[in-house]
Amino acid sequence: MMATAQRTSLPMAQAAGIDYELLLDCVHCGLCTSACPTYVELGTEMDSPRGRIYLMRALIDGRVDLNADVRRHLDLCLDCRACESACPSGVQYGKLIEPFRIHLARNEPAASLSWFQRLVLFGVFPYAVRNRLALAPARFMQWTRLDRLLEASGLLQLLPARLRQMYEMLPRLGRCRSLPEYLPAEGQRRASVALFTGCVADAIFPQTNWATARVLQKNGCDVWIPRSQVCCGALHYHAGQEKPAQAFAEKNSHLFTARAVDAIIVNAAGCGAMLKDYRHLLHSTTAAKLGEAFADKVKDVSEFLIELGPIRPQHPLPMRATYHDACHLCHAQQIRTPPRQLLQLIPELQLVPLPESEICCGAAGSYNLTQPEMAHKLGERKKDHILATEAQAVFSGNVGCLLQIGRHLRQSNPDVIVAHTIDALWASYSGRALDS
Repeated sequence: MMATAQRTSLPMAQAAGIDYELLLDCVHCGLCTSACPTYVELGTEMDSPRGRIYLMRALIDGRVDLNADVRRHLDLCLDCRACESACPSGVQYGKLIEPFRIHLARNEPAASLSWFQRLVLFGVFPYAVRNRLALAPARFMQWTRLDRLLEASGLLQLLPARLRQMYEMLPRLGRCRSLPEYLPAEGQRRASVALFTGCVADAIFPQTNWATARVLQKNGCDVWIPRSQVCCGALHYHAGQEKPAQAFAEKNSHLFTARAVDAIIVNAAGCGAMLKDYRHLLHSTTAAKLGEAFADKVKDVSEFLIELGPIRPQHPLPMRATYHDACHLCHAQQIRTPPRQLLQLIPELQLVPLPESEICCGAAGSYNLTQPEMAHKLGERKKDHILATEAQAVFSGNVGCLLQIGRHLRQSNPDVIVAHTIDALWASYSGRALDS
């Protein structure tokens, strides 16, 4: 019976780009459930990794039909990959849910997205210049303090709900300055690196890209910032749009491999996980070899600095702080210790543990836009744990986490600083104040 079931399942599995054997790796032990944010919140089996694997296999086998309820359970997955860290059987959940979503998108393109969400997610977010232009009105309002007036008057409540939600997520936006194409190492040259600056991250947190470049210089690195780099492709890929994601990946692979560097540095966990996955994303294309060469060079900035041996910063940051593990750093890339090691180098910084540090905050790329109710629950859960530590600052390694956590903390305790790990390190190198 098993052999027959597998034979009848193969056509759909192949169409979805799924190796059916990967589904059989799951032994349904349930150890993944306590790590899954949606199961922790809802407690329903179909909103756990085990339940979703069961659903995918049942759809492939033809035992259930794709209806609204099944689609909802699959869409509610954050793709945080916490289940992979928890699984003793080594189930590659990401290689199941992502191609399965691509297969569904071919039949029902962006079925669960409104026109506004499609415009923002695919027409604005993946393009750095468009992000900066879209944020220009918000920058002007913050600079003139007009935003405070609108908030006090209640006029912001007149904005459409989704636009208001996006506005509430914005931190105080700093001056948008583009990095030069090349920055030389300070002191003895120890490495040559290329810096991936991203799109949303570069528009909202340009100071973090500057801090990353400065920290790399301080540690003896020549820093090359390719001018024509593009989005990593994660937004399209996680939404099931494989072709646009591959186009971005091909362009980046050609560009970044054109010059010999020791590493390609990224400071956003979501981008880093996608960039490291170019080997898989481009495996069926003519750019497969370039994708492999590119992926082999990609390093998260914390991972790279610890391997290089960081120069110890001198300026103290006398504060109590905690660290939130970005999902695509700790689960997708298995990087947990390096960011903490960097923070522990900072004089007078007291780093305290965060309860449920590896449970998703609800950002998950575009998840807080596409699944706002669940994202809000997870954001509130994360905020409560942060406040329980009595920390004066919380650090993380991903732009989405910083936006999500910052939004929820501003509503209850705006004095808590929310910043990237590298922002803290640069503050300790430079002696400058650390701000949210």
